[in-house]
Amino acid sequence: MGKMIIDGLAGLRAKAGVELGVGEWKTLKYEDIVAFADATGDHQWIHVDRERCKRESPYGAPIAHGYFTLSRIAGLFFEMVEIKGFAAVLNYGLNKVRFPSPLKEGARYRLVAKMGQLKELEGGGVEGTMGCTVEIEGEPKPACAAESVFRYLGGK
Repeated sequence: MGKMIIDGLAGLRAKAGVELGVGEWKTLKYEDIVAFADATGDHQWIHVDRERCKRESPYGAPIAHGYFTLSRIAGLFFEMVEIKGFAAVLNYGLNKVRFPSPLKEGARYRLVAKMGQLKELEGGGVEGTMGCTVEIEGEPKPACAAESVFRYLGGK
C-alpha cells in the first residue's frame, strides 16, 4: 500500500476525524534501545542489560524507553502519509501520552494514526490533533497512546 497524500488545506480538512492508516510492522532491535539510551543518557538496566533483564525483570528482556516509543511516532507517521502544499509542518507538542504496555526487544510494533480536529490559527495556518497508537503485535494494550499536535503553516 502506498503513502496517503494529503494535499493542502482542503486535503487536510477532508481528513478531519478520519483514520489516516496503519503503518508497516517494525521490529524493535536491541541496538535501537542502546542508541536511544546513549542519546538521552538514560542507561537504566531494564533497558540495556540483557542478562540482568533475564534474571530480574518481569519482562524477561530489555524494554524500550517510553520516550523512545513516543519519539518514533513522527517518523512512522511520515512513512505512511505525505503532506504537501504547506510551507512547514511542525510538531507542536502533545496533549496526552500514556505507555500502557512495555515494548520489548524483538517485539513488532506499528503506528495507527487518526486525524482529530482542526482549528484555524491567528495569523494563518491550521493546528490539528492526531490520535497516535503504537500497537504491539499480539498484545492487547499498546506501547504508547498519544494525542499529538501539529501545525500546518503556509497552506493553500
